[in-house]
Amino acid sequence: MDRIEKTDVKVKELFNMPAAGDEGTDPEFMHILQRYIFGEVCYTGSLDNRMRELITITALATLQTLPQLRSHVAACLNVGCTPVEIREVIYQCAPFIGFPKTLNAISAMNDAFKTAGIELPLPAQGTAADGERYERGLEIQRPIYGDEIKERYTWLPGDFAEAVPRWLTELGFGDFSTRTGLDGKTRELLTVIILAALGGAEVQLRSHVAGALKTGSTGEEIVCALAHAGCYMGIPRLFNALNAARDLLEEK
Repeated sequence: MDRIEKTDVKVKELFNMPAAGDEGTDPEFMHILQRYIFGEVCYTGSLDNRMRELITITALATLQTLPQLRSHVAACLNVGCTPVEIREVIYQCAPFIGFPKTLNAISAMNDAFKTAGIELPLPAQGTAADGERYERGLEIQRPIYGDEIKERYTWLPGDFAEAVPRWLTELGFGDFSTRTGLDGKTRELLTVIILAALGGAEVQLRSHVAGALKTGSTGEEIVCALAHAGCYMGIPRLFNALNAARDLLEEK
């Protein structure tokens, strides 16, 4: 198949509709967009439709491109992602993009769920009781990242030297990473995408690329995920991410 034929196949798989034709106000742009994303990038690398769509909604939630997020939540459902998986992907953005933007993404996600006839709220997935968030979070954090953050911020004044690292453990790991519905390998890989899409977080991105490798992703899978996300976050952020983690990825 040439890339035009591949585009039509992929768009039908994801959206249950044909690729863009000559209708509308900007058919040329839609041809460029669809043939690049769905006719080339989606056919390069090892990741399947399901994982690519989880990567896509991660990038779109981070970038706050909510109309496209609604469309791709529907595409996630079309390729076999469960509502719980989709929700977990959106929820885990919160420590990185903040609660207000995550609430925006949740609203767009729920709009797509309602359109698909999915009953809300979805089943609860939390497993860490309120009094055990720190210990449960540390069980996940320490094998991957050690005590680096705690040691790095001892210079903070007063209570903050203890509170800031603890908040990271309790929120990022205790509240989110302990939840069921999404495995640890997928969570780490998608965290890399959040940080790449944010831009300016290359130090943290590098740490999480190392974390993704430790939790089972291959270098090729990480590069494939970043390249796919590049369709949505733009090529400069793709190159920044690849350059930040080059030494971790080039021999994996």
